[in-house]
Amino acid sequence: LQLGLTLRAARVKRRLRQVDLAALAGVGTSVVSRMERGEFERSPLRSVRAVAAKLGATLELVPRSAGGEFDRLVNARHAALGELVAAWITDRPGWVLAAEVSFSVYGERGIYDLLAWHEATGSLVVIELKTAIVDVDELLGTLDRKRRLAVRIAGERDWVVRSVGVWLVVSDSRINRRRAAEHQTLLASALPRDGRSFAPVFAKPEGEAVSGIIYWPNSPGGKVRHPIVASERVVRPRSAAHPSNSRSDGGSLGAARRSR
Repeated sequence: LQLGLTLRAARVKRRLRQVDLAALAGVGTSVVSRMERGEFERSPLRSVRAVAAKLGATLELVPRSAGGEFDRLVNARHAALGELVAAWITDRPGWVLAAEVSFSVYGERGIYDLLAWHEATGSLVVIELKTAIVDVDELLGTLDRKRRLAVRIAGERDWVVRSVGVWLVVSDSRINRRRAAEHQTLLASALPRDGRSFAPVFAKPEGEAVSGIIYWPNSPGGKVRHPIVASERVVRPRSAAHPSNSRSDGGSLGAARRSR
């Protein structure tokens, strides 16, 4: 009900009738009416978002579970991805790595997933980890904020910075690649390089501000305790007659791909 009242207040403030808002959003007037009464059960999500967008708002869906199970699953996959990336970077000489760096600057708050600094060249790389691409607009806004504040945050650690690059590291999956392709123009404007530029940034840093997006495999040939990307399909377990073909839930990347 609170959401419906909020939408109605926003509509009235813009001096729009329900029929006007419906026309702008491309939905029926009855849809707007039901939403303002808090009756969202029969309203498609795309219609709700379309109406909210015409009122200058965005809607976020936040799944919740009785024991915090969803949060633990998401956090576990995020941590697994971070562990793989951090281990890869720390194998490169000359780099200093900081994880989960919180900041609060004039009301702008957030957490850097990973900050990598190369003292010899003054290269600073902001690394944002994503197990799933959801809201591209919000993601790009977050990256822009972290890029702007990066030199200040690094200075608090006495790191001398000459260039700031931003890399979006995404768990490799067909869904994430498809979502990124749907917003290719927006992502390319902020992250112009692809994964082929990632390794050279750390192997031979030259103090250049290189930014891009790379898709990280679930596991570099090994196993992880928490799979980074959930299986995109649910399949029946193989029959007991073929035990040699079965795999555990934390199986290899190859097994995960075969189950999709």
